[in-house]
Amino acid sequence: MKNHHHLLQAVDRQKEKQMKKGEGPHLHWWQLSLIGIGSIIGAGFFLGTGLSIKIAGPSILFGYLIAGITIFFVFSALAEMTVNDPEPGSFRTYARKAYGRSAGFVSGWMYWLSGILIMSSEIVALSTFTQFWFPHTPLWIFSIIYAALGFAINFLGVKNFGQIESLFAVVKISILVCFIGFGALFILGVVHPKEFSIHQSGMGSFFPNGVKGLWSAMIFIFFSFGGIEVVGVASSELDNKKDITKAGTGLIITLVSIYILSLFFVLNMVNWTKIDESESPFVTALSAFQIPYLDSLFNLIIISAAFSTMVGALFSISRVMVSLAEDGDAPKILKEKNSRGVAQKALLITAVGLSISILFSYLLPNTMYEYVTTSAGVIMILNWVLILASHIKLHPTYANNKGSFKVFGYPFTAYIGIAFILLGMSGALLLAKERIGLFISIGLILVIFLCYKFIFRAENRQ
Repeated sequence: MKNHHHLLQAVDRQKEKQMKKGEGPHLHWWQLSLIGIGSIIGAGFFLGTGLSIKIAGPSILFGYLIAGITIFFVFSALAEMTVNDPEPGSFRTYARKAYGRSAGFVSGWMYWLSGILIMSSEIVALSTFTQFWFPHTPLWIFSIIYAALGFAINFLGVKNFGQIESLFAVVKISILVCFIGFGALFILGVVHPKEFSIHQSGMGSFFPNGVKGLWSAMIFIFFSFGGIEVVGVASSELDNKKDITKAGTGLIITLVSIYILSLFFVLNMVNWTKIDESESPFVTALSAFQIPYLDSLFNLIIISAAFSTMVGALFSISRVMVSLAEDGDAPKILKEKNSRGVAQKALLITAVGLSISILFSYLLPNTMYEYVTTSAGVIMILNWVLILASHIKLHPTYANNKGSFKVFGYPFTAYIGIAFILLGMSGALLLAKERIGLFISIGLILVIFLCYKFIFRAENRQ
């Protein structure tokens, strides 16, 4: 789950201004691109890429290119549906329209459940990172502090926390741009590492573990793009609807370029075999240059990225909970909002779910909790399949909407996107831990579907 709620906040704030002025949508394509880039980049990229590199080696760069193409197909599909048929429930509403109430129910609760599990893992990670400076403070104290701060920011309302989240987004983008600049100086020979023991000139073999290594890593590469499904919601706010192609192309090209360039320089600064999942690959690469306070600097950056991701996930899953309540797929009381536009009751239910998840994170063995959080990422990715499948079904209904945005290459782009996603997810079967996580995700989806059958069968009998 990546940090994306500041995207929605920006759109909401823009809407309020327009309503006061009596104007229509007013969002430039480059604004949507930039907001989306900041929304997607999270702690998973700063820290989690170490595992991908360990599995795939330098071929991870090719994996990010494949993932970028796939994500562009997902973005385009959701953008077309949003522009032609704006819906507050976004992807779950389109799934409902395409395949019935059960699809909307399962999609919404899948997103909410995966968000809860990902948020709890972010809070545990935040607490662990903070313990770097305060080693004698129990982790549960930091967990309470970060959870309380996240809810406090959300309770402020969309007018206030957007500025805080935008600041976090700027930090994440800026640090990667600075790293790319530093990497360019290294390639040009302007700066030199002081520790040559871990330095390698060039990347060596591009596929050190073969195609199988890249295949196994694809699911983690897809995790780096989590949150893209929410970006499409803002496409209906563009000044010119036809500029959606510019926005989507600009977003994906810039995001993929930042990812690939930064990892390219990592792999040139350090031997990929020295990169470990327990440490950020950026820290490993820069440690050869003996930069003062590097560990504390990147620890702070990762904390800011993880915290903004957690706060953004909290906002977005609460909004999905409201959508579920409005459609009768959750208690109606959860759709109520206060004067600041905050769905307080939906946030409180989310708080209960998060508290239970955090409790399990401390009670369950580390390996078991890792399986659960991995499955949460899988569930999130499966929603992309639902978006593409919904687009295949709904696209023909937009045929009479003259002048509106249509996806180029329909239906082939949707089918190719689904194939890439399923192929990437199947790579998890090659690794024992990820295999179990994949099975757990399928089990959780089955539980959600059975809940739907049980609840609405009981309703129909009344």
